Amino acid sequence: MLNIFYGKMPEAVFNTSVYFKNAYEDSWITDPVAKEMILDVDKSTVLGNAVIDSPVLGKIGPTALSGGVKTLILIKNEPSKIFNASTCGDNCAKWILKLAESEDLTINLRHLMDFGEGSFDIRILNTGQVVHSMKELVPIAGLYV
Repeated sequence: MLNIFYGKMPEAVFNTSVYFKNAYEDSWITDPVAKEMILDVDKSTVLGNAVIDSPVLGKIGPTALSGGVKTLILIKNEPSKIFNASTCGDNCAKWILKLAESEDLTINLRHLMDFGEGSFDIRILNTGQVVHSMKELVPIAGLYV
């Protein structure tokens, strides 16, 4: 299940780009799920563990990926840590939900992320409530962001 804490959370990794730069491993980039996320979110193709083909930037290294993709890769590979997912755009929301299908994940959000029109199970740690739609999520999250 996805757990979200809204607002300032001291134990969360706030600067995910710096953390990624110093923690990522080459195998994270060539993982099939990471390749899918990179293609979907950044419209870029992984050519190898250190080379990604971006339609905008050309050939880039992993540290030049968007903040959203870097955060998704961190969430996938270090599920015991809590990351500031406000570095992610709404185009990352479906991936966060997908990653939380296989194991419990906790993220920190400092904005209202759009998780789409479908149903989901999200526990809001600020209140302990479990919500199943954006209609249920918005009024609660709005109290904290």
